[in-house]
Amino acid sequence: MGRRRRQERDPLRWVIAGFALALALVLVAAGALLLPRVLADPEVRAQPSPAPSPSPTPEPSPVLLPGNSAGRVPTAAGLAAVLAGPLADRRLGGRLSYTVVDVRTGAALAGASPARLVAPASVAKVITAAAVLAAMGPAARIPTRVVAGTAPGDVVLVGGGDPTLSVGAVQSYPGAARLDILATAVRKAYGAPVRRVIVDGAAFPGATTGPGWDSDVVSGGFVAPITAVMVDGGRVNPRRAQRSLAPDLFAGQAFARLVGAPAAAVTRGTAPATGRELARVTSAPIATIVEQMLAPSDNVLAEALIRQVAIAGRVPADFAGSIAAVRAILTRIGLDVTGLRLSDGSGLSRLNMLSPATVTSLLVAAAGDSHPQLRPLLAGLPVAGFSGTLDNRFRTASQRPAAGQVRAKTGSLSGVSTLAGVVRDIDGRLLAFAVLADRVPPGGIVSAEVALDRIAASLARCGCG
Repeated sequence: MGRRRRQERDPLRWVIAGFALALALVLVAAGALLLPRVLADPEVRAQPSPAPSPSPTPEPSPVLLPGNSAGRVPTAAGLAAVLAGPLADRRLGGRLSYTVVDVRTGAALAGASPARLVAPASVAKVITAAAVLAAMGPAARIPTRVVAGTAPGDVVLVGGGDPTLSVGAVQSYPGAARLDILATAVRKAYGAPVRRVIVDGAAFPGATTGPGWDSDVVSGGFVAPITAVMVDGGRVNPRRAQRSLAPDLFAGQAFARLVGAPAAAVTRGTAPATGRELARVTSAPIATIVEQMLAPSDNVLAEALIRQVAIAGRVPADFAGSIAAVRAILTRIGLDVTGLRLSDGSGLSRLNMLSPATVTSLLVAAAGDSHPQLRPLLAGLPVAGFSGTLDNRFRTASQRPAAGQVRAKTGSLSGVSTLAGVVRDIDGRLLAFAVLADRVPPGGIVSAEVALDRIAASLARCGCG
């Protein structure tokens, strides 16, 4: 699943890079903090710790226009003419399922096999984002608690399923709850030496790895075993890609050090029903975690968030229960889930099947007024040429004008390359699109990405009304 970084062929890159360096030096001198941008889609390269992207310069134009009504609606004939060449690009492997929808009316304007079930790769995260926002609301937070154990000196670290919890001030996920703050409160509240830490991960029952996952996704740093207690997305270091094979015990050992207990005295167990709560911390809002999941395509966050849908629906928060809860909540808010056959929340599973029409229906719902709780889904999508997994894309001369006009979720597995999001065309009309290619030639993922970007850029240039 390794991937080389794309080599930029555009000679203007060096001019742009020089300008960016100069600007960075000026901002640093002024006291501004510029953090590294997130790296590429984790299906095809190991995930480092995500860091907040700096505000790009220039600021990308807003994709969602006020009122969402400007511009003429593209005609089917106009779109067909603009898209004919890009859709026929051989780099996409000869089978493409796609749809283009007018966001204001929900009317399909163009497409081929929009109801076909296709492996979506990380575009599946769009479903996860919509479901957790609908189930919990953008402002909800995930708790991590500590309660007194039954034996003197025992405390129980009870996970609520917050994967962003950090050990201390150095964080994989900015704004996350902190284990050191929790430990300080526990020492004060407990009033006695802590001799043993019990880790309670009962909130996430069942298997910790998903059906249909490739065998190297954990060892390669693409994901961690999914447990209800973990720190820094299961990483052994908040700034490294390597994941722990036992994230719950790893978090328990970190907590033990902070409360002065031996790391060897960390075990798995269950909190007593009547245990006195000593302290708790809560995560950043769900809307923030959704954005932290979508932009860099964070698999661990996706799997933890989909389990929150199950918890909210009062069903077992395992893989099967989570998918059932997703279908239930999306149906409850009036969305069609006919084209939804998922096995996980991240898109890592090769058993996942999703139709382009289902994806665009969620994007249209998120952009409309009927489901305002879904709006963070759009805010979290990578911006073409500026952020997340689209940071280093849309850089060729023909695609650069689309930078800032496209917000889209990427997806990559061997043989699969996908892109779905929203785009503002040249007339100011907002369009939703989903393009899924599932017969990409071996070794052709990077080339397929360029071809997908060409399609989105063609929509941005469309004056097809």
